[in-house]
Amino acid sequence: MEEKSRVLIVEDEVRIARFLQMELEHEGFEAETEGNGTRAYERIIQENFDIILLDVMLPGMDGIEICRRVRTVSNVPIIMLTARDAVEDRVEGLDIGADDYITKPFAVPELLARLRNALRRRDISTEDASDRLTVKNLIMFLSRYEVQVDGETVALTKREYDLLEYLLRNKRTVLTRDQILQEVWGFDYTGETNVVDVYIRYLRAKLDDRFNKKYIYTVRGVGYVVRD
Repeated sequence: MEEKSRVLIVEDEVRIARFLQMELEHEGFEAETEGNGTRAYERIIQENFDIILLDVMLPGMDGIEICRRVRTVSNVPIIMLTARDAVEDRVEGLDIGADDYITKPFAVPELLARLRNALRRRDISTEDASDRLTVKNLIMFLSRYEVQVDGETVALTKREYDLLEYLLRNKRTVLTRDQILQEVWGFDYTGETNVVDVYIRYLRAKLDDRFNKKYIYTVRGVGYVVRD
């Protein structure tokens, strides 16, 4: 069973805190609430939360001070929740280390999207760099056998994945069709000779065309190359 992400909702308005807790639990998160800023800060540094939803106006210690102090000891993602929507307030929150800032009232789907995005950024930043291959906004996570573009997972067949991995491992190097055929399909392959071109088209449809960005370039008369 996949482990649930643990969220601390720091909000002194009980009705709002309980509403957010119910919505997050419905979406599969493990959500807890805390209404006092001082106690919230102590819990954040003592317990293991995956992300913090942090109101600014709190009794005991305000959200700005909590964020400032937490950032000296932890990189846990923090999303500020506040009714104050002045530009200077948002800038202050982001400057002291908040990952995102959303003003009340807000739509729950937007909050969930921002929360998931913050968690994805955390996952990417904590991955071992040797475990991934990248080009532009595309990341291949080798241990997870997964490809993402802007955080969105791209479904690839095994052959498509193997072809893309070979291209990424040789980024900026022009590879001939024979090289690709030997490395991806194997020396004993006896099928159609244009199979490389066919699978390049498959990849382009799922990557270049779908995300409107060019990853795979054709070098006429030679082969293919992935470039930044």
